[in-house]
Amino acid sequence: MPITAKLDEFGKPAWIALVVLGFMAWWPLGLAVLAFTIGSGRMGCGYRGHDRWQHKMDRLQHKMDWMRGKMAGGNGSNGGFGFGFGGGQPSSGNAAFDEYRNETLKRLEDEQREFKSFLERLRFAKDKTEFDAFMAERRNRPSDESPTQN
Repeated sequence: MPITAKLDEFGKPAWIALVVLGFMAWWPLGLAVLAFTIGSGRMGCGYRGHDRWQHKMDRLQHKMDWMRGKMAGGNGSNGGFGFGFGGGQPSSGNAAFDEYRNETLKRLEDEQREFKSFLERLRFAKDKTEFDAFMAERRNRPSDESPTQN
């Protein structure tokens, strides 16, 4: 039985003990064991695969919504930053820059919507491909319960 399988039976405490012992014996060994445990997911750190990117996109969307709410105000008549502005953006004092900034933000929001739509279509296409492959495999599989013809 490999050592990793044996340590997995004991769980996270065994891996932590191995990391500590590795550092006590020789620091590069401890560092290597730590990198292995985190990289292999044995410590339960982080996200993997598309879940990781979905989590990042959700966090980014949450932050964008939070900032949009702060910029639009909500505490008093002069907005969230106390600048006394209209339209959700503080005035920089330069009308050309304010117009450019508003157009850029609108363009970025449109691109964000398009990108989210693209991701949804991509996920749908992947799901459909997997489902079609499953159905094709199921159709091509010999059936044991097929009725006998007399």
